[in-house]
Amino acid sequence: MDGTVVTAIGTPNIALVKYWGKRNSEINLPMNSSLSMTLNETLNTTTSVLFSDDLKEDRMYINDELQNIRDSANEKSVFAARALDHLRMLAGAKSHALIVSRNSFPSSAGLASSASGAVTLVYAASNALGLKLPADELSIITRQISGSACRSAFGGFVAWHKGNADDGSDSCAECIAGKDYWPDVIDIITLVSSAKKKISSSEGHAITVKTSTLYKTRPPVAEERVNRMITAIKERDFETLAIETIKDSNNMHATMLDSYPPIIYMNDTSKEIMMAIHELNNDAGRMIAAYTFDAGANAHIITRINDKEQVMEKLGSIVGNFIVAGQGDGPRLLGDNASLISNEILSR
Repeated sequence: MDGTVVTAIGTPNIALVKYWGKRNSEINLPMNSSLSMTLNETLNTTTSVLFSDDLKEDRMYINDELQNIRDSANEKSVFAARALDHLRMLAGAKSHALIVSRNSFPSSAGLASSASGAVTLVYAASNALGLKLPADELSIITRQISGSACRSAFGGFVAWHKGNADDGSDSCAECIAGKDYWPDVIDIITLVSSAKKKISSSEGHAITVKTSTLYKTRPPVAEERVNRMITAIKERDFETLAIETIKDSNNMHATMLDSYPPIIYMNDTSKEIMMAIHELNNDAGRMIAAYTFDAGANAHIITRINDKEQVMEKLGSIVGNFIVAGQGDGPRLLGDNASLISNEILSR
C-alpha cells in the first residue's frame, strides 16, 4: 500500500479559566477566551495516520473501535472528517485516510481525551500530507474538532483567544509561558469516576447558553479573569493563580446548575475534595492548592511540587487514586516503530 504512516503523540490540557458556551457551534467559536496548562505525557493520545490511494474511504479507529466518521449524529466524528477534508485541500491531495488512535486514559470521563485526540489527529494528518503547519494554524484547525483541544497545540501555559471574526480566523491559541518558565506548578488529578458523562460537553454548552439566567454574566467576567491570570503567570504569582482558578471553576459549574434541566457533573466526592482544599489552605494560612473541575467529577488540583505530598495526604482519605502530571509540550512525532497501524487493520 502506498503512503507513509505518520505517528504522533499529544496530551490534554487543564483549563484554569474555562471555555463553556459557544457563539458558533459549527466551528467551535467560544463566548469567552480561556487559559490552560498543557500536561505532560503521563496522560496521552497516540495516533497513526496513513493516506493512500488504495483506501476506498476514510476509516478511523479509537481504542480499537471503528468510528463512523461521516455519522451526522456524532458531532466530533463529523468535525474530524471536516478537518481531514480541509487538510487534503491545503495539501492538494485526494487520498483517503486510515487513522488509528489510542488514549492512555478513559474517554468521555472529563479528562479531556477529546483535546489530546483532536490535536494529535490534526498534527499527525498534516505531517502525513507533508504540511508543516505553524502551531497557531494547527490550533485553528484543531479547534473545529474540539474547542479546548486547540490549546494543546502549545506547551506550558496557553491562552485561547476567542477572537472576533465570524469565520474563526482569529480564534486561536497562544503560548503565554513555556513549560520550563514555571515548572514547579503541577496538576494532581483525583480519579473520582471513570464513567462516561451522561450529558456530553457539546450538549452542555448549548443547554447552558440557552437556559441559564446566570450565564450572561460569565463571558465578560471570564475575559477579565484571563487577563489577570496571564499577569499572575508572568509574575509567578501562585496566590492569584490559585484563587482565580477556584473562582472560575465554581462560576462555570454554577451556570451549569442554573441550566434547565440542571447539568451536574460533580458528585458528593467532588464536593468533599473542594471543602478539603479550602481547609488545607485555611489551616496553612496561604494558598497551597486550587481545585478545578472540567465537565466531570474528577478534580484537578493545581499545586506546586513542594506541596504535593501535603495535598495528597489531605485528600488520601477521600480518594485513593491520583495521577500526578507536570507541564508538557505540544504534540510531537514518534518513530516508525510506534505505528498503531497493523497489517490486520489494513486488511479489514
